[in-house]
Amino acid sequence: MWSIVRSVLAALIGVQKNQRREEDFTSGRPAAFIITGVIITLMFVLILMMLANYAAR
Repeated sequence: MWSIVRSVLAALIGVQKNQRREEDFTSGRPAAFIITGVIITLMFVLILMMLANYAAR
């Protein structure tokens, strides 16, 4: 699970190594990466919204 989270985070900021990316594509678990990516993206957006609300006060 942590390797998937680490891979998704690295891919989101664009610093993932080519070897790691190839391992991810051959693992055969695309649903885990998609679900993790959606959850992390939603968390990121919620954090930004909270920070914006806090800064607007």
